[in-house]
Amino acid sequence: MSDVRVLDVLLHGEPVGTLTHIDGERTIFGFADAYVGNDSRPALGLGFKDRFGELITEFRPTRTRLLPFFSNLLPEGHMRAYLADRAGVNPAREFFLLWVLGMDLPGAVTIQAADGGAWPPLSHMHADVDESGNDRRQHALRFSLAGVQLKFSALNEPRGGLTIPARGIGGSWIVKLPSREFEGLPENEFSMMTLARLIGMDAPATRLVDIDAIGNLPEGVRALGREALAVERFDRLPDGAAIHMEDFAQVFGVYPEQKYENASARSIVRVLGVECQDIDIAEFIRRLTFNALIGNADMHLKNWSLLYPDRRRAALAPAYDLVATVAYIPDDTAALKFSRTRLFSEFSEDELSHLAAKALLPERLVLDTARETVALFHQHWRAEKTHLPMRANVVRAVEEHLKTIPLAVS
Repeated sequence: MSDVRVLDVLLHGEPVGTLTHIDGERTIFGFADAYVGNDSRPALGLGFKDRFGELITEFRPTRTRLLPFFSNLLPEGHMRAYLADRAGVNPAREFFLLWVLGMDLPGAVTIQAADGGAWPPLSHMHADVDESGNDRRQHALRFSLAGVQLKFSALNEPRGGLTIPARGIGGSWIVKLPSREFEGLPENEFSMMTLARLIGMDAPATRLVDIDAIGNLPEGVRALGREALAVERFDRLPDGAAIHMEDFAQVFGVYPEQKYENASARSIVRVLGVECQDIDIAEFIRRLTFNALIGNADMHLKNWSLLYPDRRRAALAPAYDLVATVAYIPDDTAALKFSRTRLFSEFSEDELSHLAAKALLPERLVLDTARETVALFHQHWRAEKTHLPMRANVVRAVEEHLKTIPLAVS
């Protein structure tokens, strides 16, 4: 007898389709007829539109993995392994991992069993009890924040601290924990996010939080460092309602491990030129320039996202994951090509002019925005570099890096 499991895919709480798991680890996605027939339907993602702007409704089955749109809703690396272990789910079996984590995903998508079941049955879990003999499902954390770094959704507490919800559902802040590999990472990111806001970029509120002021942290975390970074979730409204979002790995239909491949800043901004407003294009160029100046070599596809504030039209999401990576891994190569090159040492007005021409953007808008960003960066860097909580090695690395960038020294 076939073992068929069905998950409902909801957007803003309304069903838009189903994920069906059948024998052989195959999964099939299909849109609901009511969603397809709704001319004013909310957007699930740009990747579901064909080149004429029409909804794509035919999808090939996937095996073990889900379609890239859904795969990109799941965490990667250490975070995936940790949450899968907490739930007792094999981290490679994405259908069941999404089932477990699907009540608090990035954006406004939620996942629930079509028959009302809350958890995958034990036959689909790699272990049903933990080392103490307790049912793993009772201790699962059920949110998913895409990415590799250990980070958790958290709630504000009345006394001013943060707490991770015991059931892993809800929270308007993301707590990003210290790193074993990169000393002072929360302070580095806090400093760069602060500089970004000073320059005028759209970036969410951030604060450094003492590890001891965070409730329900996993065991052993306090040994990693003294402070964590708290970032306000821009995909949640003050009343807890979700704003839909998608990252550019979802837009381009690639899996998370391909987030450094087959795309460029030029291809991202070309999408913005078609789908968004000039204000979004200017903001993208501002961020692209800023990341080149601070030496952030890890701005891959999943670090650029879109929001759907009105549920239908896309806008560039606020900035996130702004880190001066040159302080840890000296690298003259950006994660993605700008237009023709990945080299920071070739990030020039000529490169930006090429990007503007190929992406069909107004050259003056691109160049004026980049020049203004450079001027504002130098102004605020000089004023704040000794006051921000980043380590001295970060300051030195950024200043040495700046000497190599044509746009920064012209």
